[in-house]
Amino acid sequence: MTTITAFQNITLDGVMQGPGRPDEDTRGGFHAGGWATGYRDEVSMAYAAEGMSNPGALLFGHRTYRDVLDHWTTRPEPNPFAQVLLSTPKYVVSRDPGTVLRHPASTLLAGDGVERVRELKAAGGPDLMVMGSGELVRALHAAHLVDRFTLQVHPIVLGAGTRLFGDGERVDLTLGRTIPTTTGVVIAEYAVR
Repeated sequence: MTTITAFQNITLDGVMQGPGRPDEDTRGGFHAGGWATGYRDEVSMAYAAEGMSNPGALLFGHRTYRDVLDHWTTRPEPNPFAQVLLSTPKYVVSRDPGTVLRHPASTLLAGDGVERVRELKAAGGPDLMVMGSGELVRALHAAHLVDRFTLQVHPIVLGAGTRLFGDGERVDLTLGRTIPTTTGVVIAEYAVR
């Protein structure tokens, strides 16, 4: 069966909203966007390269799909992410069946996102990695569809913002691997028990 891994940047207090830049996600009046800037190092880049070399597909909520692909594929300077993002199969969850996907290798999963992902997972295709897409991750986690979490835990406490995990039932995780970076970020891989 297909496995689903949620790959998230979070703060020590669990905030996952807007790590990349100030205007990334200002919902709810969030003004601390860009909090992960300056924490990239050789260790985290080598880990990202390792992840990009693994076969599989990407799973996004529609908003994150637009934001991530538009950002990385329109940058004027070359970057290691654009070609991988364009060529990797992508599944995009949207409630709207009329959603237009502008990037190649993209498949729309319209309607009830949890049910559509459950069907995709049961079909036994490639493993899926969810990048960002907090609302989708929370819904998939509540439905017991996430198999693994890869968390890049940043040494920051924001005190406000959307957190990765909200209220819900207890779920035990098993630590598989940790990688400390030179900037204080800890990369932790967990399997859901």
